[in-house]
Amino acid sequence: MAPQKKKESAFMKPMQLSEDLVAVVGKGPLPRTEVTKKLWGYIKAQKCQDQKNKRMINPDEKLAKLFGSKKAVNMFEMTKLVGKHLK
Repeated sequence: MAPQKKKESAFMKPMQLSEDLVAVVGKGPLPRTEVTKKLWGYIKAQKCQDQKNKRMINPDEKLAKLFGSKKAVNMFEMTKLVGKHLK
């Protein structure tokens, strides 16, 4: 019996990125997993993670465009907001 070909996960499928997302993570297409990884790299490099509550992200100018707001966003809300920038 031949081994079945594993179906690629939707999270691994390369996605088109909006201009605002490209400004933060670089050129696409990228899978969701890679977008999240690069986004966290940017957040840590720019010191946008709240020092007291590590689950909160304090957006800089680029992230504020991405999130549609300058107010702090929790990390779970962030993935939902970023999803709007993937096609």
